[in-house]
Amino acid sequence: MPSLKHEKLCLAPVAGVDEAGRGPLAGPVVAAAVILPSKGIPRGINDSKKLSAAERLRLHDRLRDCATVGIGIVEADEIDVLNIYWATMKAMTLAVEALGCAPGHVLVDGNRLPRWDFAASPIVKGDAISLSIAAASIIAKHTRDTLMLDYAKAYPHYGWHSNKGYGAPDHLRALREHGPCPLHRRSFAPVAASFDLLHTLSQP
Repeated sequence: MPSLKHEKLCLAPVAGVDEAGRGPLAGPVVAAAVILPSKGIPRGINDSKKLSAAERLRLHDRLRDCATVGIGIVEADEIDVLNIYWATMKAMTLAVEALGCAPGHVLVDGNRLPRWDFAASPIVKGDAISLSIAAASIIAKHTRDTLMLDYAKAYPHYGWHSNKGYGAPDHLRALREHGPCPLHRRSFAPVAASFDLLHTLSQP
């Protein structure tokens, strides 16, 4: 289970940062930054991938009540301009800036850091090690999933209510049949291929 081992070695307040949505073909990449309270940390915080949607919702709501939270969102059109790596770095930066206070140290999931002035450390698989990063993973994942459920109402044939924009068979099939929508990442190969196919079929 994640712990506060790394947080205790850093200058307080310590923010954990994680992202959700690097791999999907549609929708934004979302990052969250979380500074946990000194007391009353909710029980059950873990890597968001190891939690059910119901557990993520419960912990998301508890964390929003007791922790300091910042969220950064970079939409699909900007992902196409920046590429997904730099879009993720921007989302993380926006999340930390949205905290409303300057962290003494930032713990970031992964092996790379954004170009910023904050004292920070990358932690590989940090969402399974650091409690702050795990909390950020829950906020980021729940926030993005909620956005995709809303988007699914406007674009129901892509199956985003279940696949959340990832390249699942039903999503890929809908891309071939309907082509991409404005929320698709056109720089991603399956989306670009479907756009080219649609363009070819429309030629006389």
